[in-house]
Amino acid sequence: MSALFFHPKVVHLPIALAVLMPLVSGGLLAAWWADVLPRRTWMVAVALQLVLVASSVVALRSGEREEDRVERVVAEKVIEAHEEAAEAFTWAAGAILFLHIAAAAVRRETTARAAAAVAVAGTLVVLFLGYRTGEAGGRLVYEHGAASAYTSTPGTGAAAHHTKHDDD
Repeated sequence: MSALFFHPKVVHLPIALAVLMPLVSGGLLAAWWADVLPRRTWMVAVALQLVLVASSVVALRSGEREEDRVERVVAEKVIEAHEEAAEAFTWAAGAILFLHIAAAAVRRETTARAAAAVAVAGTLVVLFLGYRTGEAGGRLVYEHGAASAYTSTPGTGAAAHHTKHDDD
């Protein structure tokens, strides 16, 4: 895979999973609670949450690697806002992964279901943080011209347009 634009390629997976996890986890918990599916199906939620966490770590690290290049065209404070949002998203997703694992590991059924319910609620928090992270990333690209850090012709693209309007 090309190193060029690696960060934008990888960031979509954790965001998509953040959108899906409340639905998947909630559906699995409802089926578990109603005894429609066995308890072991909760492992699907654990596996997907693990993929969410792993892909968000990859996205965070790839963004950190590209930070210096983007700082040439975008103010550091704007990049830091996106990075801080991504860190909060990643840490929250990790915490919710532990709740998913706890729900799978606890032997007592009522306690396991309670842990799963808290995990489902936590997926909504992760979804909110993912939205906030994506919104900050979108501002980097569409308002501040971060993509122009990768163009061969300086002074073109959204960054030049944005800068011109800032001077008016």
